[in-house]
Parts: sequence; structure tokens; C-alpha cells
Amino acid sequence: MSQLFSPLAVGPLTLKNRIIVAPMCQYSAVDGVPQPWHAQHLGKLALSGASLVIVEATGVEAAGRISWADTGLWNDEQEAAFATLIKQIRTYSDTPIGIQLAHAGRKASTNPPWVERGGPAGPDKAWQTFSASAEPFRDDWHTPQALDEAGMQRVVDGFVQAAQRAQRAGFDVVELHAAHGYLLTQFLSPLSNHRTDDYGGSLENRMRFPLRVAAALRDAWPRTRALGARLNGSDWTEGGITPDEAVAFSRALHDLGYDYLHLTSGGNVATAKIPGDQPGYQLPFAEAVKAAIPEANVIAVGMIYDAHQAETIVASGQADAVAIARAVLDDPNWPHHAAATLGQPEGLPKQYARATDTTWPGYGRVHAPA
Repeated sequence: MSQLFSPLAVGPLTLKNRIIVAPMCQYSAVDGVPQPWHAQHLGKLALSGASLVIVEATGVEAAGRISWADTGLWNDEQEAAFATLIKQIRTYSDTPIGIQLAHAGRKASTNPPWVERGGPAGPDKAWQTFSASAEPFRDDWHTPQALDEAGMQRVVDGFVQAAQRAQRAGFDVVELHAAHGYLLTQFLSPLSNHRTDDYGGSLENRMRFPLRVAAALRDAWPRTRALGARLNGSDWTEGGITPDEAVAFSRALHDLGYDYLHLTSGGNVATAKIPGDQPGYQLPFAEAVKAAIPEANVIAVGMIYDAHQAETIVASGQADAVAIARAVLDDPNWPHHAAATLGQPEGLPKQYARATDTTWPGYGRVHAPA
């Protein structure tokens, strides 16, 4: 029996296998509202064979979006659009759908990657950004305002209200985005947090605001639905977040009642040297958290693209599940194909059942090893 295709209890939710579609920005929203592109994108992934699909980083306020083309969940129009999208998916798929709630902080107010290489938005589309300290991500990026107490409370309230909207819209899971150099990472990392008040300095202080957000989100999101967090295992830069600090933050989140921990890295230092071309390069961070908190559900992500690789990660206990990102953009049926590779039933929709490894002679030729 493949461990990759065994069920996993994540709080109140039982996943049918250990394959999760990671949140991936599509940069195709209008005023934060998901568009037909999102409907086909997420609908396709809901049929992929994965056990959970997580919607892209979604801003909890307008200023929290990464770019002007990102989704948001701060108003009724956005909530209604997401509710319609989920209702449509439910007509053909029962795959759980999650949403990643986020605030980009100083990395907000940008263009989509295909517009001026994703750099800072021009004057006609830019907005004031916020961070732990008034220091830009890069010298040529917008200079953020350091959040004061009122600003921090505004952000907390934004996460709470977005979670309430996510519940009404019908999402099964909420994931807190505390990674990739966005606002909560900016507080956690000593490379971006130079505050001298109770929110800067020691690790305990640097965790204070992220945990304030996390606790408020835990209180707002019902225990009958799963809640997770994505966090960095490293800044890949001397003096930044360390794996030991990631373990400490993970433990605090677990103690708050978070149902899973999703370990990633980087994004907080523009000049960081990240070995992103290496298979499973972020796996050690997930493995460290799993070793320190055996009872936690830990998700590994990053250059995981091969069925046998994913099986080994789960079977060895390095992580409880894997999140697949660009591999599933390349092959939206990646989980089905992984099942066939590992000798498991594919589970394709009946409309596609003529194209499996057992029903189509061409399957082995198309998917033959290179």
C-alpha cells in the first residue's frame, strides 16, 4: 500500500491522500475579485486527484495584496464571487478547497510577473505599503510605513473578517500565510524587523505580532474546519530566520490549535542564494519540525515533482504530506499519474476513464520514462 495514497486526519478533516495543491498566485483578479480564469484553474485542480486544493495568497485588505491583480477577501463582492466559484466546483467535485489568507506588507503594491518583471507598481496603481520597520524590500521598491498599534489591530481585524467571509463562502480550510517574506515574515525575521518596542528584538518579541494574528484567526475560524499555517524554515541569509526559530514558531502555532504546518523558505531577502533547482531543497525544514513536534501534521513543499520522491518523503516520516506547485501546473493530472506510477487506482472522473493506464494503450507511451 502506498503511503502517499493513504488517508490523513487533519484536525476535523480527513484527506483521502497525502497530496495537496499548494497556493499559487494567478495574478488575474480584478479589484480582488476572482475571474473566470480562477474558476477554470481551480476547477481543473479540484479534479486532479489531490486531496486538498488551496487558493492563492488572498489579501485581507486592499493594501495586503501582493499585486494589483491578486485576489482579496475584504468585501461582499469578493465573498460572493468565491461562494459562486465553490458552489460551481461542488457540482462536479467534493475535493476540499482551502484559501490562503495573507498580507504582503512591504512586498505589496507590485505588478504581475509579466508586467515590468513584477516590480513595484507605477503611480497609477501603487498604494502605501506597511511592514514591521520602515525599510523597503529593495532600494528601488516602495518604502513601507512601520505599523503602529492601530495599524496592527487593523491587520488583525482584517484576518478575522476574511476568515468569517471564507466560512460563509464555503471554504473547507484556511491557511495563514506567514512565509515568503510577506508581512508576518517581516516581523519574524531580524533582517526585516528592527523595532525597539515589544514587537522587535528577541524571538519572543518578533513572534508576538504573528502569534497575535494567529490566535485571532484560530478564534475566528470554526474548529469544525481545518486551519493551517505556512511558514519559513530559513531566510537563506546569515542573521535571518533559522530552522530552530522555525521550530519554535511551529510549536507556538501547534499549541494554539493549528491543524497543520506547511514549511517553505525564502522571499525575505532579495539577494538570498536559494538552491531552488535542487529536488526537495526545503525538505530539511519540514523534517526538523516533524522531528521536534511528532504529533503535528507537517507538509513539505518545494521541487517535489516525482511520484517516487513524494512517496519516500511520506513513507520515511520526513513529512506527513507533500504540497505540489509548479508540477501540477505542468501536469494538472499529476496526482492521478502518481497513483498509476505507484500501482494505485487512478480515480479519474468517469468522463475521463477511457484514458487511464488500464484503459488506453497509449498511456504507457505518453508517460514512459525519458
